[in-house]
Amino acid sequence: MSKGPSMSRDTNDKDHRVLATRYTEFQNLMRHRVNEVLLVSSLYDSFILAQDGQIHELMLSEYTDLNLYNVPGLTRAGNAEEALELIEKGGRFDLIITTAHIGDMSLAEFARKLRAAAPGVPLLLLAYDDRDLQLVSTDEVHRLFERVFLWQGDFRILLAMVKSVEDRLNVEHDTQAMGVQVILLVEDNIRFYSSFLPMIFTEVLRHSQNLLSEGMNLAHKILRMRARPKILHCDTFEEAMELYLRYEKTILGVITDIEFAWGGEKKRNAGAELTRRIKERRPDIPMVLESFQPEVASLAKELGVDFLLKGSATLLQDLRAFMLKNFGFGDFVFYLPDGRKIDRATDMKSLEEKLRTVPEESILYHAERDHFSTWLKARTEFGLADRLKPRKVTDFPSVEALRREIIDSIRDFRRELTRGIVADFRRDSFDPANSFAHIGGGSMGGKARGIAFLNRMIQSEQLASRFPGVRITVPGTVVLCTEVFDEFLERNDLRDFALQSENDEEILRRFSEAKLPHKALVDLTDYLSRVEGPIAVRSSSLLEDSHYQPFAGVYKTVMLPNLHPDLQVRMRQLTQAIQQVYASTFTLRAKSYIAATPYRLEEEK
Repeated sequence: MSKGPSMSRDTNDKDHRVLATRYTEFQNLMRHRVNEVLLVSSLYDSFILAQDGQIHELMLSEYTDLNLYNVPGLTRAGNAEEALELIEKGGRFDLIITTAHIGDMSLAEFARKLRAAAPGVPLLLLAYDDRDLQLVSTDEVHRLFERVFLWQGDFRILLAMVKSVEDRLNVEHDTQAMGVQVILLVEDNIRFYSSFLPMIFTEVLRHSQNLLSEGMNLAHKILRMRARPKILHCDTFEEAMELYLRYEKTILGVITDIEFAWGGEKKRNAGAELTRRIKERRPDIPMVLESFQPEVASLAKELGVDFLLKGSATLLQDLRAFMLKNFGFGDFVFYLPDGRKIDRATDMKSLEEKLRTVPEESILYHAERDHFSTWLKARTEFGLADRLKPRKVTDFPSVEALRREIIDSIRDFRRELTRGIVADFRRDSFDPANSFAHIGGGSMGGKARGIAFLNRMIQSEQLASRFPGVRITVPGTVVLCTEVFDEFLERNDLRDFALQSENDEEILRRFSEAKLPHKALVDLTDYLSRVEGPIAVRSSSLLEDSHYQPFAGVYKTVMLPNLHPDLQVRMRQLTQAIQQVYASTFTLRAKSYIAATPYRLEEEK
């Protein structure tokens, strides 16, 4: 939301289509990966880099810590000749990283031979100290390598080098396909960008990692990692403007030095002019200007941007604080116009709740600056962010009307997210009207699979928009998966007894006295606290609803009125119903039926 030109809000049908294809679009992100890296370095350089010589293990650990699933393979060559031989023998690499010490061959000659042997493969140079930087300072070396980095004791430099290449490969598609955000770094000092990039990438990845708890299911969590903001680094005025204009609609923020090349010469005011031009086009965009000169702080204030002093002992900490505050990372912090903090929201649910109580002046302050859409985009909620951003504050008769609009948009979007997918059960996102969620791991069983399939088809085929005035839905459903059933049998020592017993009454008694797993009970209590009206407790076994050997009508269904005012009473009724359905798996009727099929009772769950 802003004070700028108004755009009409997307129609409900368009919002529906956007959400229907949301997960498919996520799957298409980050299509180009760095799967194999060739590291050309002496044994000593490798030892310095990894401290104990185990480079791949350190990289694996770093990726694991950040919940990254695509860990590149790493092959080390001890010198230039060995590297070229690996490539000549058919070695295929997506990225080549070389140090300055590669044997008798010069860096320039080595780079030219690599370009010929592996055309199109990105080539990066990693220097270890100032002496190395002097060796690689020639124009020819800089032309032959995509980028030169400096080792400063932070192993995450390798992560930054890999991710910077991946971002360049994927940014065009991902920004156009789904509006993935971009952070632009303009810095020509090797020492500083080699320090900034590992911190920026780590912060972005940690932010994405923090969002995993909000994922609907495991697939959704992994896919959200793909939609993290891209980081694009450049070192000239011309490239910075080119990148900004190309990705203007998706630029999350800009970090720029004050002095870098412009028109082939280093200009002291290049960063200031870049800031002016960008601010003229997007006055609300977060930007920070960095310089060794403290007096540039007043210029930054005049331009309406933040300032970082390069000589500060807390430079990286200050940059991180800027990102957290301005790029939508971390909590959404509510401010008053005078700068006072009054509240914070940790996720979309709490944002919806806090919006009901924060003062009008705080809502107006954030809406005028597009803070809500910025925060949502940083959390990969591009559809909701785009839905909010085009509305002008002046479109609303009052701030209260604006408040209601934002709250309603968030609530509707959160509900839409759960439609058409099988989600992990979460109290804050489960919608009793139409959600489909599971408790525990393992299989859902035949009947639940069929309901889940119908739920997905209704969503993907957009039946609501094809038949106006007709409401076609699947009732809100929660499935106890087979792991809950197995744990129930094992913890209560019921499996052998139930398989061997021929007394239905004794089976029902033992099952009714048993305890459901604690985690399942907690989730069921949360579920029951949100559901009003009758509940059907039905079986959904592995063999049920199979094509050629249906088990329809074999197992028990229990109908609950769910009307008692005491939640604990309703909870006892629900657990007893579940226990009865579980017990019906082992009745004489069920055993006789399954005996006439090719299956064994111990296979059924």
